[in-house]
Amino acid sequence: MENLALLWGIVGPGVSGAVFGAGWWFWVDAVVCSAVQVSFLHYLPGILASLAALMFNAVNKDEIGYDYYSPYGDDSEWRVKLWLFVAYVVSFVCLAGSVGLLVQDALTDKGPSVWTGVAGVLQCVLVLISGLIYWTCHSED
Repeated sequence: MENLALLWGIVGPGVSGAVFGAGWWFWVDAVVCSAVQVSFLHYLPGILASLAALMFNAVNKDEIGYDYYSPYGDDSEWRVKLWLFVAYVVSFVCLAGSVGLLVQDALTDKGPSVWTGVAGVLQCVLVLISGLIYWTCHSED
């Protein structure tokens, strides 16, 4: 089991980067292949999903447990949990926004195609999955 954790620590960041790149590749493909100009509103879920993945990767896994010791003498565990809560709220808002834009693109004829909406949802899902993969595999050593 220890070898599996070591292997995951070595291979995990590469897998995370590949999933992140695939998410953004779907989005770039949809924007390039779109017949109409894609508004900036369609870009926001992917940008905010990348920000959310960065936010929850800024937290050390050791700071979440109940046996966390803060060298500053204060009880700062609640700040870490609040930061993670905000990061996950941002990520779920991004997912909801991308699904809303998918529905909007599917119902209107004058906007971007449905593929743009599907690519936006795929982008958000893959970017957030890549953030979670990286959070599970990286170490602070």
